Amino acid sequence: MIKKVAIPVNNGMLDGHFGHCKQFAIFDINNKEVIGESAIDAPPHEPGLLPKFLSEKGVTDIIAGGMGHKAITLFQENGVNVFVGAPQLSARNLIDGFLNNTIRFNANYCDH
Repeated sequence: MIKKVAIPVNNGMLDGHFGHCKQFAIFDINNKEVIGESAIDAPPHEPGLLPKFLSEKGVTDIIAGGMGHKAITLFQENGVNVFVGAPQLSARNLIDGFLNNTIRFNANYCDH
């Protein structure tokens, strides 16, 4: 099964608050291997918009540093798995660590 993983980025690094990122790094994954990589510009910040926006782009999973509980619920309702508490790394290092189970997801750093 091919997965599409989105990571909110700013200059190639994880943006700690996904709702204000400039872009999303998108990785197409097949059998724990990256088979495609692209970037999409984030739409203007509007509460509740990103879960539907990314779901319509085929995203199946999102890796984030911090995310509000309402956003997590909206992503789940749109069929997107959420991984929060990711360390401040480049998108490529995050996806490699995610696929190899070598990164730890700590506390969700967003409290709203």
